[in-house]
Amino acid sequence: MNNVLYALLRRLRLPLITMILVYSVSILGFVLIPGVDDQGNAYRMDFFHAFYFVSFMGSTIGFGEIPYAFTDGQRMWTLFTIYATVIAWLYGIGTILALIQEPVFGRMLRRRSFVRKVQGITEPFYLVCGYGVTGEIIVNKLGQRGIRSVVIDINESKIDSLEISGNLPFEVPGLCADASLPDVLDDAGLQHDKCVGVLALTNVDQVNLSVAIASKLLRPERIVISRTESDTTTANLLSFGTDLVVDPFRVYAEYLSLAAHAPYTHLVYDWLVNPYHRPLSSAYKKTKGRWIICGYGRFGSALYREFNEEHVELTVVDSNPEMDAGLPYMVRGKGTEALTLSEARVEDAVGIIAGTNNDADNLSIIMTAREMNKNLVTVVRQNVHANKLVFKNSKADFIMEPGQIIANRVLAHLKSPLLPVFIEQMQAYDDVWAHTLLNRMNSVTQEEELDSWSVRVDEENSPALIEMLNSGVDVNLGVLLKDPRDRTQSLSAFPLMLHTDDIYDILPGELDVLKPGDEILFCGKSKSLRRMEWTMNNFNTLHYLLTGNEPTGNLLSRILNRQ
Repeated sequence: MNNVLYALLRRLRLPLITMILVYSVSILGFVLIPGVDDQGNAYRMDFFHAFYFVSFMGSTIGFGEIPYAFTDGQRMWTLFTIYATVIAWLYGIGTILALIQEPVFGRMLRRRSFVRKVQGITEPFYLVCGYGVTGEIIVNKLGQRGIRSVVIDINESKIDSLEISGNLPFEVPGLCADASLPDVLDDAGLQHDKCVGVLALTNVDQVNLSVAIASKLLRPERIVISRTESDTTTANLLSFGTDLVVDPFRVYAEYLSLAAHAPYTHLVYDWLVNPYHRPLSSAYKKTKGRWIICGYGRFGSALYREFNEEHVELTVVDSNPEMDAGLPYMVRGKGTEALTLSEARVEDAVGIIAGTNNDADNLSIIMTAREMNKNLVTVVRQNVHANKLVFKNSKADFIMEPGQIIANRVLAHLKSPLLPVFIEQMQAYDDVWAHTLLNRMNSVTQEEELDSWSVRVDEENSPALIEMLNSGVDVNLGVLLKDPRDRTQSLSAFPLMLHTDDIYDILPGELDVLKPGDEILFCGKSKSLRRMEWTMNNFNTLHYLLTGNEPTGNLLSRILNRQ
């Protein structure tokens, strides 16, 4: 607030000096000019009456002449002071209006208001740096789960869109500023006690690096997630303990590589990470065979490495003459023309990836390739979010949009750190195991969206469960899967992983006995989480699920039940 007051007083310095001089001269004139009282005697107005008269006269209120009717000399002076004070007021008010309209002063006021809002937050929140496609998706998803966010973006139009967004259940404070500046991060709540994590999601690697460094230096224990598009930045971020670094090209390359050699495992990954998963029938597409990669930039090279590790036959199409020609199968050209695709033998390929940095070229590639081979699996890279409608109607099998990919990966980590661990470990199993898991997931969710979450057996997250375990009662994993409204019914969920004593148990059994400190990853319908929370937090509900009886809830009843 000191900056706001300083700017205001600095700009009003001359108007205030003018106002003080005009009022001082006016008051002094009324004191010195003699008048006549009601008895015809000469008198001089004192300073109090002079100040009083100039005050209401200068503001154009005009109560009348006091304490006696004025002489011609006093009225002449009154005319002078009327014009002088009005001009002084217009000068001052005009300066204030001009100051308010200045962008700098407006930003200072908005920043002060932003700081007050952040300081007033009493619930856990995430600091999101960058409100592009990724930031908007994450803020909306967190809001749907009742988790607050604070946003910084250097683009004012992004902050404006945040303020007028109608998708959020509560107000999200937003500031238009450079997130790489430490004072901006501090104002945004970097050191706030309720800040549980920092998400560096700007499209500039150096800014993300600055945000991550500042967060780890000030609060090393806080979770930090960053996006990157450079191997050098990725290594730098990981060197000082960044919790998650997301490279959209590498993540999507791993994701697509699964589709090429393990379609069912790929679909399990898709259902757990993407908000809108594909139908089960889509996994039956033939994806094993030779693939064509059009564009050997950062995206194409990442795809090539992942596919090559799985011994997938590849043909690369690229028009850059400076590109390394040491690849086994290389065709020069963009891939937008039929001649180049014919040279790449698109007729006998199983899939094609349009991965250039030009959206028009990418759409042209898959349209031309589809005319030449109707059975191609098509993958297209979307560079500009504004082209979403066109890509949605392109009928491509896979659409790679970096913003959406990063958002899905970050949300998966925020929902539960166990989810990435499960995804990594499940790739050690064959595709038959993944097919069985898919059928189980499908039977639980039917046509609804599959959600995933983790619960922890501790005093903070499951007090009723801890109280029951401390009393000597064994609680099986299956108890958490019972419906608290009717113990004979089961929730629409099942466990994916049990983390206990540094052991990760994939698809644990319902008879496994829980212990304090255990963490369980579940998947199923979102409403099952809310009902599961009743079981973990309410002793009476847990007692009913274990025994079928409704306890009174008093201390004596609990002691007798334990006996």
